[in-house]
Amino acid sequence: MPRIDDFLLAMVDKGGSDLHLCSELPPKIRVHGDLEPLDEPPIPPDEMERILHEICPDEKWAWYQENRDQDFAYEIRNVARFRVNFMYNHFGPGAVMRIIPTKILTLEDLHLPPVLTQVCEYPAGLVLVTGPTGSGKSTTLAAMMDYINTKYHKHIITIEDPIEFVHRNKESIIVQREVGSDTTSFAAALRGAMRADPDIILVGEMRDLETISLALSCAAMGLLVFGTLHTNNAPKTVDRIIDAFPADEQPQIRAMLAQSLRAVISQLLCRTADGKGRVATHEILLHHEALGSTIREGMISNIRSIIEQSAGRGMKSMDSDLMRLLDEGRITGYEAFMKASNKQEFEKFLTKEDHNRINE
Repeated sequence: MPRIDDFLLAMVDKGGSDLHLCSELPPKIRVHGDLEPLDEPPIPPDEMERILHEICPDEKWAWYQENRDQDFAYEIRNVARFRVNFMYNHFGPGAVMRIIPTKILTLEDLHLPPVLTQVCEYPAGLVLVTGPTGSGKSTTLAAMMDYINTKYHKHIITIEDPIEFVHRNKESIIVQREVGSDTTSFAAALRGAMRADPDIILVGEMRDLETISLALSCAAMGLLVFGTLHTNNAPKTVDRIIDAFPADEQPQIRAMLAQSLRAVISQLLCRTADGKGRVATHEILLHHEALGSTIREGMISNIRSIIEQSAGRGMKSMDSDLMRLLDEGRITGYEAFMKASNKQEFEKFLTKEDHNRINE
């Protein structure tokens, strides 16, 4: 058994989410948002290299040696899959491995907002799931794809780097393509997907101008396109897409986005009040008759008003959802304050100890 499996099994046993390996340090795992060391000695660089090489295919190892970075998926049978990133740092080789549960959880299992089922039923348009790294975007998207796969006869193409959740075909046909192994880039795969008669395309990460442009084009062509961005709320998401383009192209992009954007689901993970887990909080922007003109005219700040005035349609702001979790006793005032946009609204819930932590 590869040495790294010992670390991964220990992480799974402790309910951890990520394994961090850094030369000259003991392995550490992230549990409920905090890093803690495993009961292991520091790993010198030469031993770290052997540990990493043991689970890496030869062609990917050659790329890692040349480029100093590598991404792929690794699986311990009957336990879990892991998203792997190999890198080098000042101390030598290292890695971060994130657990991908073998079982795809449903929208109900994850206690996601019920309105997401309506989003899955849209016939066309652009749907964005956003949040920082480690906020559960991939888990949410997998649940949404599983909902569609269970209820509808669709042709779904996913483009990922690497493939995380492996879907089996139910009512739909799901074709999963991995950047590097099955295609050279997100953009190349998107161009190919346009010719493959899809109903739905999932873009694992809209990381560059060409990918964003092609995703918008697919949505404008009448496809339902799901994508992710590393933004914390709906207004920043719209700004991020528009700002990715040169100034002379932005009016056209605003027009395309105004026409195609159907939903932005922003997600953060909060530590629970008992410290034994994490709970998701969401901001949800849905299509609204005023949204198109707001985007076309560049009045992005008005998106906040659209959300706040449309709670009856299933929309909600991140701060209002944080307040709900706080009222239910599921998170602390400190956690709500740290995640909130309008911190003044949550300052009254801080204790003296919380103020000391913030000012340290």
